[in-house]
Amino acid sequence: MLSVLIETRDDEEGLARTLASLVGGAVEGVVREVIVCDLGSTDQTHYVAEHAGCAYLAKGGIQAGIAQAKSDWLLLLEPGARLAEGWIEDAVRHMSRLAMAARFTRSRASNKPFWERVTSRPRALEQGLVITRKQAAVLGRNGANAEGIARGLAMKTLDAEIVVAQR
Repeated sequence: MLSVLIETRDDEEGLARTLASLVGGAVEGVVREVIVCDLGSTDQTHYVAEHAGCAYLAKGGIQAGIAQAKSDWLLLLEPGARLAEGWIEDAVRHMSRLAMAARFTRSRASNKPFWERVTSRPRALEQGLVITRKQAAVLGRNGANAEGIARGLAMKTLDAEIVVAQR
């Protein structure tokens, strides 16, 4: 089972899109809980999170979410990212192997034009992150945000696709 952590600030629409893509995982019993770690939103982020049945943390960032998570495996996502069909089986298979951290495959719909790919630096969390709670806690110990936890981490790439959040 997974605890999903979403670190957000003023992105109620993106949060709603991400939560919608997790419904299948909740129905299948793979998603145990969703924790929204807010970084000072002034929009209706709290309303979206609470009405979707998520735990909402107004303080403490991703470290508070990791501490509150009930599952041994975490799925960190950016608000606006959407997991494509088939992600559940791929994530479960990965977790059953007790393997290293993993990310999803960028969907073709998320591909940027060639020149933009060459000149821009990808965000470390844009393809999501499946990681053990223990490893995330160690990496987040020094006050790192969700992006900081994912940066520089050796990861396996899963076959399941993710539609990357637009920034």
